[in-house]
Amino acid sequence: MSAEKPATSVSTHVLDTALGRPAGGVTVELAVRGAGGPRGESRAWTRLGGSTTDADGRCGDLPALPEDATRVLLRFEVGPYLSGRSGGVPAFFPEVTVDFAVAPGEHHHVPLLLSPYGYSVYRGS
Repeated sequence: MSAEKPATSVSTHVLDTALGRPAGGVTVELAVRGAGGPRGESRAWTRLGGSTTDADGRCGDLPALPEDATRVLLRFEVGPYLSGRSGGVPAFFPEVTVDFAVAPGEHHHVPLLLSPYGYSVYRGS
């Protein structure tokens, strides 16, 4: 009997550090790529889908990653959120893109801490 390998997964949430609360309504897109060739070169990015943060700033329905995924790209469309909360002032960072490596069978939680003129990301738990 073969043991089933745990799936590689990604989750995220967005926190508005200037207001001290979750950032709801932020669109998040997820893309992946994996090692494709005999020398380990990476394939092109493949968009898997996306989600929108809920009232708690979380995306609970990001798509599952394929088994051969080695890199993940999360693109946060923060412009509409930031412009809406700052009285229509255009966002300094209209989008935040995070590219990171993933290990097979592990869960990767990558929160985005957001403010009008800066952001930070980290690997959470």
